[in-house]
Amino acid sequence: MQEQKIYQSAKKAILLLASLIISFCYYSCSQKPDNSNALVNKKYSMYILGKDGKEYIIETNSLESGKILPEKQGAILDAKAMDRDIIVKNGSYYHLNRKKATLSKYNLQNDSLNSTASIPLKDFSIENYFWLGADSLLLTGLDIKGFKQAKYVVIEAKKMKLISSGNLAIPRPSGKFTSMSIGFVELRKNHLFLGYTYHQQLSPSNYTTSDTTYIAELRYPQMNLLKIDKDTRSTYPGGINTVQSYSFNDEHNNYYFMSCPGIALGNRPDLPTGIFRIKAREEHLDKDYFINISSSLINNHAYGLWYLGNNKAIIRSERKDLFKGLSDHYSTAHFEFYLIDLAEAKVLKKLNLPLDKGTRRECVIVKDNVAYIAVNSSTQGNFIWIYNIQTGSLKKGLELAGNTDFIMRIDNLNP
Repeated sequence: MQEQKIYQSAKKAILLLASLIISFCYYSCSQKPDNSNALVNKKYSMYILGKDGKEYIIETNSLESGKILPEKQGAILDAKAMDRDIIVKNGSYYHLNRKKATLSKYNLQNDSLNSTASIPLKDFSIENYFWLGADSLLLTGLDIKGFKQAKYVVIEAKKMKLISSGNLAIPRPSGKFTSMSIGFVELRKNHLFLGYTYHQQLSPSNYTTSDTTYIAELRYPQMNLLKIDKDTRSTYPGGINTVQSYSFNDEHNNYYFMSCPGIALGNRPDLPTGIFRIKAREEHLDKDYFINISSSLINNHAYGLWYLGNNKAIIRSERKDLFKGLSDHYSTAHFEFYLIDLAEAKVLKKLNLPLDKGTRRECVIVKDNVAYIAVNSSTQGNFIWIYNIQTGSLKKGLELAGNTDFIMRIDNLNP
């Protein structure tokens, strides 16, 4: 009798446990895919262009392994309102809709990228952004009609509140030059440095660039011009950093930036791609420092610069023998990644990665002695490659499959 009671009690416990397991499985299986922000803030985000032209945002906690299909795990975007020229910080996305003249703040909610706040920005085209602090966002740009007047806006990002705005006291293009571009912004105490240059329109679809890099120094926050430095070793300093990175500060606060005279940006291929420096605690360009990328073992132009730490950086260079011109520059896999030694001012070696495609992309994240490199390979697929900075080893990580055509950008979403 006692054994029977024990057996019946055990049976009831087993049935109850089974019921709990079934309920848990039902609940788990009914949950949304991993790209939902309902339960946890994700570490990384990826902007994907699909084979059918659709665009997606994907958020994930790991780039180390696995496979993601954007059509199943991504938030599909409204291509009329969104583009890859976004600013990503602390779980939010900032994007300027020039047609609506509105800067909007977005968050991923319930598998959809939704606008949570916005602020009007009339007659403004973003060239560069710079975080003045944890919540103060400086935007530099140009007027939409002619790209002749340099402008700025300072915004309190959390509340999406305008702090200040106005024109920058930088000379407008004149003579044969018809427009200009701002390539980098750097703030040192109350001194703001802006790299820029001028352009000449050659035809409705073609332009060229001045042979000069200009660096304006302004007093911040008054924004009055202090001086203008010039350099003719290369041109088109930096680039639109909402699309790709071209500058950084090292551990000692030395500031480095890349010039981009190649056909995809400056269209002055006769001048070399180069890396410049402004030393820490100085307020002028280091005239004795210049890494000539085009005369190195690369022997090509480059676009994109990312710092690894300990005086090492990665650049992304084009293979001019593999593309015909701008018509196939984006679609042809011809980009290579190289390691740069900043202290020795030289190119060290090519990373053993497949040829990459896509002219300008934000494709490198550096974290905890690892560089995550997004590669769009025509032969090996679209992967996040993992580069161990200390050992130099490379291996495939997360795969972007399914409808993925291009990994347009990868970003640190949350610290």
